[in-house]
Amino acid sequence: MDYVTIALAKGRLADITVELFEKIGISFTDYFSNSRKLIFANEEEGMRLVLVKARDVPIYVEQGAADIGIVGKDTLLDTKANVYEMMDLKFGKCRFAVAALEEYTGNIDRKTRVATKYVNVAKNFFQKKGEPIEIIKLSGSVELAPIMGLSDVIVDIVETGTTLKENGLVILENICEVSARLIANKASFKTKADQVEKIIKALECTVQERKYSP
Repeated sequence: MDYVTIALAKGRLADITVELFEKIGISFTDYFSNSRKLIFANEEEGMRLVLVKARDVPIYVEQGAADIGIVGKDTLLDTKANVYEMMDLKFGKCRFAVAALEEYTGNIDRKTRVATKYVNVAKNFFQKKGEPIEIIKLSGSVELAPIMGLSDVIVDIVETGTTLKENGLVILENICEVSARLIANKASFKTKADQVEKIIKALECTVQERKYSP
């Protein structure tokens, strides 16, 4: 069977996406949050879900291993994947921000040291400001970097700001808002146009209903 393959990030985003698909009449009955399975199929609809790490979703879609994917705008901005960004799904909302310790006052005699997981986002933001920086790429717990003197500031995803506050950090600047996005492989958008367009239109209606529901 020639499936339409959908790449999803494991975890909460996948759970919400499966619920969205159920609302448009596409169920993956063997899916549940704690399952160790990575592939879930709906034979009747000719669709399958594949669960991968968030940063791998654009890669699977760009390379054609998946036809469409759902991933955070943060990941798209940082990976610069060559895919079609089809729609904003309006969930998973948060923002990119620059944060530092409350007492931080800036530097005039050297480059600002920026700790982040999102190298491209940080580079682009400070480049537009004309501010020279030194990037320190970390894999996790970037809030620790200023506390330990590893960096001056951090660039990270912020949802509520609680983690920053609990670690004595404050937001200096907001960079941009992010949320979950539907992306498509450029070739699949042509070769499987009918199936992909059908999914997109159904999701658009569901997203609008969620947006305007009381």
